[in-house]
Amino acid sequence: MTRSMNSPDANSIAMAILTAHLPRFGAHPPVVPQHYASDDPVYRGVRQAAALMGFIEADAECLARAWQAQSRRLGLFEAQRWPATPVDFDLREFPPQARDDAFAPCPAQLGLYAVLPDAAWVGRMARAGVPTVQLRFKSGDARAVQAEVRAAVAAVQGTPALLFINDHWQAAIEAGAYGVHLGQEDLDALTESDVDAIRRAGLRLGVSTHGYAEMQRADAVSPSYLALGAVFPTTLKLMATAPQGLTRLKCYAQLMRGYPLVAIGGFDVSRVPAAMAAGVGSVAVVRAIVGADDPEAAARALMDAIAQHPPAAGR
Repeated sequence: MTRSMNSPDANSIAMAILTAHLPRFGAHPPVVPQHYASDDPVYRGVRQAAALMGFIEADAECLARAWQAQSRRLGLFEAQRWPATPVDFDLREFPPQARDDAFAPCPAQLGLYAVLPDAAWVGRMARAGVPTVQLRFKSGDARAVQAEVRAAVAAVQGTPALLFINDHWQAAIEAGAYGVHLGQEDLDALTESDVDAIRRAGLRLGVSTHGYAEMQRADAVSPSYLALGAVFPTTLKLMATAPQGLTRLKCYAQLMRGYPLVAIGGFDVSRVPAAMAAGVGSVAVVRAIVGADDPEAAARALMDAIAQHPPAAGR
């Protein structure tokens, strides 16, 4: 559907978007818009439609502004054209790796990404051939953290596995880890000098994101990769947002295609093909390995599924 910028009202725009896209996005609990920042009909219409499609307030705001920018750039509003151009989301220049402040690069396709609770598990999965491993060690004891991070770094020696340390960036720098992974709140808590310290140390940086607003915030520091999720329901941790689903994953992957992308949340071997078809280069798992009767066999099955379903064209 194509309309002149001057003709549609907000309600017509909202209805056109819902007609074009609601069936493929599936059911999400609707959200009541709390604030409108503009009277522009495209902006208001997108906010209405996004709320009915279950986008949280921050993401609906990003989407409305992006659709508004796209309409201005094209000279018309197109309901069928879901925004997927970085400039419309006010992202920085793409590809991100060309920026002066970009973090050190990592492979575009990180493959199977195992998130593991301690150094023993890290070593076990590295020896099993898992290409990317993350130490997610939870402790309030700084010395225990330092010891576990050092042990994890030692555990991957002699293997090709890439090791990311969750949260504990200072210990990761001291131990010489390949990279660090930060959740959105952890990233927000860092000062600019903290971020610069990670960058100067040469560590790769991965950042968790849960929608458009968090992708925008992550893009501001030009990380090495983005994690997108949670795609499916997960019992591992309490999530602030509902599962994103495969259609949103595909939209996020189209927008952020300049980054290596990792899908996370509720994955088992049966769900890998759909994630890879959405355009990511990696699938992260926790329980699918650590909760398996035979973790090595589970890892092999997951790696085989990823190898048999390479990322969608255009990645």
